[in-house]
Amino acid sequence: MEVSVTINGTAQSHDVEARQLLVDFVRSTVGLTGTHIGCDTTSCGVCTVLLDGVPVKACTVLAAQADGHEVTTVEGLKADGELHAVQKAFKENHGLQCGFCTPAMMLVGAALLESNDDPTEDEIRWAISGNLCRCTGYMNIVKSIQAAAAEGRAQ
Repeated sequence: MEVSVTINGTAQSHDVEARQLLVDFVRSTVGLTGTHIGCDTTSCGVCTVLLDGVPVKACTVLAAQADGHEVTTVEGLKADGELHAVQKAFKENHGLQCGFCTPAMMLVGAALLESNDDPTEDEIRWAISGNLCRCTGYMNIVKSIQAAAAEGRAQ
């Protein structure tokens, strides 16, 4: 079947098997490898992308379900050669350690800040609760999202 999706602002149309997962479509078909494959059971969240601005675990969404929708990956956060505020904050506040969970954490953080420009620490922790950091970097991840929120409010 043919699937037409806008990924990071670029229209993509590809023939896919009906059972192809969105994570495999993004990585293998489109070639955007910032979206990681972890557990394949929704437990870890490293496959998170934004589907019409909402974080989803791409290991549980079929590519066909994304037909006609917009998908944002970590590569799509950067705009006009500039890092997104969340990406800058993760870099400046050591919000990443091994980097495996980082793309998903950044996307969840960006989605949170899109709907709430001044989240509490508890709201940030709730937003990222579906994403596991194996390096226990949660303190700096939360700090990074708080810094990105502060930067956004300052503009």
